Amino acid sequence: MIRVFDNSELFTLNRLTYVNLRWIAFIGQIVSIFIVEFILNFKFNYLPCLAVISLGVITNIYLQFKIKENQISNTLSLVYLIYDIIQLGILFFYTGGIKNPFIFLIIIPAVFSSQYLSLKSSFILVVLTTSILLILTFFYFELPHPGEIHFHVPDYYLYAIPISILIGLLFLVYFAVKFGEQSRKRKRAYDKIQEIMAKENELLSLGGQAAAAAHSLGTPLSTILLTAKELQKDFKKNEKLKKDLDLLVSQSNRCSEILKKLSLNPKINDEFLNTNFTLFEYVNEIVRSFQEISNKKFDINITEFKNKIRIGKSTEIMYGLRNFIGNANKFSKKKINIILLNKENSTIIKILDDGDGFPADLIKKEMLGEPYIRTLNNAQNSKQGLGLGTFIGKTLLEKNFASVKFKNSKNLGGGEVIVEWKNKDLKQI
Repeated sequence: MIRVFDNSELFTLNRLTYVNLRWIAFIGQIVSIFIVEFILNFKFNYLPCLAVISLGVITNIYLQFKIKENQISNTLSLVYLIYDIIQLGILFFYTGGIKNPFIFLIIIPAVFSSQYLSLKSSFILVVLTTSILLILTFFYFELPHPGEIHFHVPDYYLYAIPISILIGLLFLVYFAVKFGEQSRKRKRAYDKIQEIMAKENELLSLGGQAAAAAHSLGTPLSTILLTAKELQKDFKKNEKLKKDLDLLVSQSNRCSEILKKLSLNPKINDEFLNTNFTLFEYVNEIVRSFQEISNKKFDINITEFKNKIRIGKSTEIMYGLRNFIGNANKFSKKKINIILLNKENSTIIKILDDGDGFPADLIKKEMLGEPYIRTLNNAQNSKQGLGLGTFIGKTLLEKNFASVKFKNSKNLGGGEVIVEWKNKDLKQI
């Protein structure tokens, strides 16, 4: 649980954005006071208003020039927003209280904060705003007006104003908190994707470098081997040199085998890094890697698969499909079926397992594929993760033009993931 006074990278405000918003507010407040007092000649006690605005300007100068961090911590943001609400309360106290037509502005700090600060911080600001609204309903100086006019409204109308503002405050804060929470979850999940893809690309880069090394070293190694064999013929009667030459030939052959394993294609040629694959080859490669470590049965059905479209080797597609096939392997009991088939204009991959299937409540609410989700079924909760792997797989495949759907299989009884590409999109990859 994150406490109110903890600093957290998840709950911060951008300093420059906040400073600029406060400058706009202060300038607007000062201009309003001078228009009302000196242009409209609506006399009121404006000196306390200017005093509290001046204090706000000083705090903003301090925030702009003394605080060096780009992101303001949750604690400091809370302190500044508390001041902003109190400052607005004082201004409205001297200018008509709840009758002031700009009274709705008092909810802005609480609404603004609720998307960026912790829930407890937002709760404190909502309680403070509510308290000040109640005070301004009963205690205030009259609204500035020409001396011959006295503005008066019935009590039921007067009390309706704070009630309507409070309803708007709660409504806006609730949705800002929810959207802020979802935004932070997605940011963490997307950061996780970037981390994983960076590692995948690093491994791919290392593999490419190894293959390039194998390709480049092939010719000089062949020359060394050929020279050693010629020397073997010339010095075959020399016992002392013969042993050394035999060792040189055997070690050259060993190096050759190692380099072949490092290369992506044992039959090395200049285009070995630019191989394109069909979706079947993608799936087959992934399944083969799981078969080496799993005792479960994988069945790839391609009887209805006639698609010969070849696409460039994509780390994102490879990782996205691997995530779903890996989940099927993890949650299945004995069997995983993978079906590749074609429709008139699309290509489909179905991944089915004989496990317990997806939680019914998550399928019903169409929440699968969202990060950091939990089923209400406690029995399944202990077996399921937070949905991060599913989110990553779905996001990576959708980024490559696929649509991903989830349901429970009627045939095997477990989960079923359906990945579909339009053929025209598949050709663009």
